[in-house]
Amino acid sequence: MDYKDYEDNEVVESQRVGFDFKGFLFKALNLWKLVLLCVGVALIVAYFINVRKQNIYRLDSLITVNNDQNPFFTANTSISFNWGGVSGKVGSILTEIKTRTHNELVIDSLEYYKQYLEEGKYHLIDIYKNAPFDVNTDKTKPQALGIPIGIKIIDQSSFELFYEFERDKVMGQFYGSKEKLLISVPLGKYSRVFNFGETISEPFFNGVVNLKPKANIPVGKTFYVKYLNFDSVVNAYKNSIKIEPTSRDASSVLTLSLIGKNKSKIVDFLNATSAILSRTELERKNLYATNTIKFIDSSLGAVNDNLKAVTDEMNDFRKSNKVFNVEEEISQKSEQLKEYDKEKLIEQSKLNYLNTLENYLRTKTDYSQIAAPSSVGVDEANILSSVSRIIALSVERRNLEYSTKEGSVLFDELDRRIDTEKSVLLEAIDVTKQTIGIQLNTISRKIANLESELIGLPKDQQEYLKIQRKLDISREAYDIYQAKKSEAAIVKAANVSDITVIDEAKDIGNAPIGPKKSLNYMMALMIGFFSPMFLIFVIYLLDSTIHGSDEIMKMSKIPILGLIGKYRYKNNLVAYEKPKSAVAESFRAIRSSLQFIFKNNPSSTRANTLMITSSVSGEGKTFSSINIATVYAISGKKTLLLGLDLRKPKIFGDFNITNDKGIVNYLIGDSELDEIITNTHIENLDLITSGPIPPNPSELLMSDNLKELIGKLKEEYDMIILDTPPLGLVTDALELVQYADATVFMVRLDYTKKGMLQLVNAKYKSGELKNISFVLNFYRHKSNHNYGYGYGYGYGYGYGYGVYGNAYHEKDKRSLFGKVKNFLKRL
Repeated sequence: MDYKDYEDNEVVESQRVGFDFKGFLFKALNLWKLVLLCVGVALIVAYFINVRKQNIYRLDSLITVNNDQNPFFTANTSISFNWGGVSGKVGSILTEIKTRTHNELVIDSLEYYKQYLEEGKYHLIDIYKNAPFDVNTDKTKPQALGIPIGIKIIDQSSFELFYEFERDKVMGQFYGSKEKLLISVPLGKYSRVFNFGETISEPFFNGVVNLKPKANIPVGKTFYVKYLNFDSVVNAYKNSIKIEPTSRDASSVLTLSLIGKNKSKIVDFLNATSAILSRTELERKNLYATNTIKFIDSSLGAVNDNLKAVTDEMNDFRKSNKVFNVEEEISQKSEQLKEYDKEKLIEQSKLNYLNTLENYLRTKTDYSQIAAPSSVGVDEANILSSVSRIIALSVERRNLEYSTKEGSVLFDELDRRIDTEKSVLLEAIDVTKQTIGIQLNTISRKIANLESELIGLPKDQQEYLKIQRKLDISREAYDIYQAKKSEAAIVKAANVSDITVIDEAKDIGNAPIGPKKSLNYMMALMIGFFSPMFLIFVIYLLDSTIHGSDEIMKMSKIPILGLIGKYRYKNNLVAYEKPKSAVAESFRAIRSSLQFIFKNNPSSTRANTLMITSSVSGEGKTFSSINIATVYAISGKKTLLLGLDLRKPKIFGDFNITNDKGIVNYLIGDSELDEIITNTHIENLDLITSGPIPPNPSELLMSDNLKELIGKLKEEYDMIILDTPPLGLVTDALELVQYADATVFMVRLDYTKKGMLQLVNAKYKSGELKNISFVLNFYRHKSNHNYGYGYGYGYGYGYGYGVYGNAYHEKDKRSLFGKVKNFLKRL
C-alpha cells in the first residue's frame, strides 16, 4: 500500500469515527412523523392540564410601621415601652409574620381548616363564603380529617348528610385542643337526614348546619364540607405568606402578599393577618404598663388592708378616750414626723421593689414580666434604661423561638447580650440599694430624735399621735399607689398600635397569574420536540447498521455496483415471474454493470464466473444469486447457478427440487457431473445444488475435485454464478475467490453491520478479494438520507423506475393494514 492509499485510508477512518451531524439531521427528518406525533401528544396533554387546573390569584395589602410615642409619656412615668426604633420593629414584624404562633391565630380566627366545596367540571371547588349555609363546628369533639362529607339540600328546612366509608377508622382532630386521634366510623355508606339548626353528633362530624339569612336555597344541589389537619393548613399558609419592604427608601412600608385559588379567602387572610399583627403588637407595647398595673394591684391590696386596720384602731381609740386638742408645738412635731414617715415609706417601697427585681432576675429566665421602676418612684437612669433593654431582648428572644431551632447561634448571641445587660442591671440595683439604705438610716435617726422630744407627753397623747401617724402614712401610701395605677392605666389606654394598614386587601377583579397556559404550551412544545429528538439521537449513536449508500461511500473505497429495492413476493424468482417489476429492472442494471467488469478483466475461458457473498445470513445473497442468474439466462447466456453454501443450502426450494444430490456428492465421488446438474424451467438456466450437508465443508471446497469441476463447467457455460457461504461467518468464501472473475458483496440496508465493512476493506486491501463490488439490498430511495452517490445513482434506478415508471412497471399492491404496518416498521 503506497502513501496515497494510506492517506485515503486515514480519511476514511476519520470520517467513520467522527459524528455525522448531517446524517443525524437526515435521520431526524426521515422520522418527522414521529416528532410531529410527539409534539401533538404533548400539546394535547398541556391542553388538558390547562383546562383542569384552577386559576391562581395573587393579592396584597400595604402596612406601615411607625415609631409613635405615647402622648401621655413623660420622663417621670417611663411606663410606655419603646422597642428600639422603627428598624427593630420592622425586623420583628418580618419574623413574626412567618411564625407558627401568628399563623395559628389567623387560621383559628378564620376557621380555614374547614372547607366548603361543590362539584366542578373536573374536581371539587372551594366556594368559601358562597355556600348557602354555615357549619358551626363543635371544637370540643373530633372532626374527621380529609373526608368530603356530602350535604344535599332536600328542602328549605332539611338536608341529607352522607359519605361512604371504605375503612372503619379515620383520623380525627379536636379543634379546641388541636389534639388528633383515630376515631371509629360506620363502614360502608352513611346517610341521614337532619334539620337546619339541629345539633349533629356523629363520630366523624359534630356541629350545627345553619342556613344563611336571605340565602338562595338550591334544593337538590349537593355541597361538601371537608375538615383539614390544622397543623398542615397553618404550615401551608406560613410558607405561602410573603412580606417585604415596598422599597429601600421606604423600609417601614411593608407589602403583604398571598397566592391562592380563592380571592375571597386571600383577602380575608391578609386583612386578618394585619389586624392580628396590629393587636399583638399593641399587646406587646402595653406589656410594660400591664405588668406595672399587676405589680401595683398586688401592693395596693396590702396597703388597703393596713389602712383599714389603722382606721379601725383609731376609731377604737376615740371611743375609749375623750377627744382632746394637741398643743401647736407638739402638732408641728407630729407633722414633721409624718413627713419623715412618708419619705421612709417611699424609700422602703423602692427598696422592696429592688429586692423583688433582684430576686426575679436571679431566679427567672423570662424577663418580659418586669414592672416599671417608676411605679415606685425609682428614677435611676441606669436602672430605667437597663430594664427597658432587657425586656426588649427578652421579647426578641421569645419571637425568635417561633422561627428558629433551639441551639442556633442567634440564641447564643441574644443570651450573651441578655446576660451582659442583667449583670449591669444587678450592679445598678446593688448601688441604688446602698444609697437607699443610707437615706433610710438618716430618716430613721431624724424620726428617733423627734420621738424622744415627745416622750414627756401624757401616755394617751403619745398613743393618739402614734395612731394618727400610722393612719396618715397608710393614707399617703394608698394615695401614691392609686396615683401610679391611674397613671399606668392612662398610658395603657392611650397606647395605639404602631402598625397601620395603608391599603387593605381587596378583590378588584385581579386577573389570574396562573396557570401560565402559554408557558405550559411552550414547555409541551419543547418536550414534545426534544424528547423524540433525544431518542433519535441515542438510537443514532447506538445504531451500528448501514442505512444508506452515503455511509458505504464514507467507509469504503469499494464501488457500489447496483441497488435492489425491497419487494414482497412469494418466492425468489422475481426477475422471471415479474419481469416488469422495479426489482427485475435492478437486476438487469446489475447485469449491465457486470459486463464492464468482465470486459476489463477478460477470462481465459468461455465462461465468466461471478461469486456472490455477504457478511452474514439473511442479507439477500441467495435471492440475488438466483435473480442475477435468471437475467443472464433470459438474455440468452447459458448460465449455471452453483450452490457452494454447503453449510446452509437454500437455492433448491424455489425451483421445486430436492437437495438429495448435489456438488457434495460429486466432490466425494458419489455421483457424476451429469447426475448433479438440474435443468430448470427457466430456459438457459441450469442448477447444481449443494447436496447433503457434509461434516467437513471447508476441506471439500479446498479439494482438487472442485478445481477440476470448475474448469469443466467453464468450458460448457457462458456464465457461472457461485452462491457462497457468508464471508463474515466462515472462511469458505475466501477459498472460492480464486475461481471468480468478479465478486459481489451483498449489503442489506438497515441490517448489515458497519463493522463487517471493515472486514471487507481489510481483505480488499490485502488482496484477498479482487474485483469486488457492493450491491445494496432492501434499498429505499430517500433523498434526505442518501445524499451524494445515493442520490445520483438511486435517482436513475430507484426513483426513475420505481416512481416515475409506475405506468410501465407493475405496482406493489398492498392493503391499508400492510401500509400501516410498513410505516410502523420504518419508525
